[in-house]
Amino acid sequence: MTTTLPASGRYAVFGNPIAHSKSPRIHAMFAASVGQQIDYVARLCPLGEFAADLERFRNEGGVGANVTVPFKLDAFAVAREASLRAQQAGAANFLMWRGDHWYCDNTDGAGLVRDIETNQGVALRGKRVLLLGAGGAVRGVIGPLLLREPEALVVVNRTHATAVELVGHYAAQYPVTALTAEQLVATGQRFDVVINATSASLSGALPLPQDAAIFASDALAYDMMYGKAPTVFLRWAGQRGAARTCDGLGMLVEQAAESYVQWRGVLPPAAPVMAQLRAELLPS
Repeated sequence: MTTTLPASGRYAVFGNPIAHSKSPRIHAMFAASVGQQIDYVARLCPLGEFAADLERFRNEGGVGANVTVPFKLDAFAVAREASLRAQQAGAANFLMWRGDHWYCDNTDGAGLVRDIETNQGVALRGKRVLLLGAGGAVRGVIGPLLLREPEALVVVNRTHATAVELVGHYAAQYPVTALTAEQLVATGQRFDVVINATSASLSGALPLPQDAAIFASDALAYDMMYGKAPTVFLRWAGQRGAARTCDGLGMLVEQAAESYVQWRGVLPPAAPVMAQLRAELLPS
């Protein structure tokens, strides 16, 4: 569908909580880097009022929005038109006004793939990929990962039935399976890319048994979480044989860049923004 980019308008990231969001700063840096200006703010949306608050935003001149927890399902529900990525995820983190309705997308998978392939230099085609988790984060990235044609993709989740249900949507067309953590350890499989999409790092826990041997010789361990120091998962991965480790800061910036290009018609350079945010995370 061909659309005309708005000459001007307001943009926002909706969430609750939202004060911690880096999105306004990221998009301001994007705009400056490509010679544009953007009116983008963080918007604290009352719980249970997403549709009403989005309508208020539209009446204030809103033409585009990013959406974070806990409103990604609401964003998908309110949109009249949805990308394939959003349909696969059943959730959206991107909204764009298209004349008389909201269009939604899910840019998380594009951000993850671009970070792994462009920034980390790891082509996913023909690789063995392990995804840890089966929640909203995984639902947002599994489709784009499979489109990169890995040799195999295995999903391991604490609640195995959830992983089985998820891969069932893709198994007829793609080489994707679900295993329990015990099955994973027992089979002795090795993976080229291991992605932690669980929230375990927030509590300092590991998503797999401590003695799991899962990394191929040149493996990349990737944690969607990020912070001032490597997560417990990345530290563990380095000790267990992962050749490279990477946190999710690049994914955050790249998924934002995917939003920006859809709204503003130009893909901003992500590397300078990542470098600036990384420098700010490092201890002084």
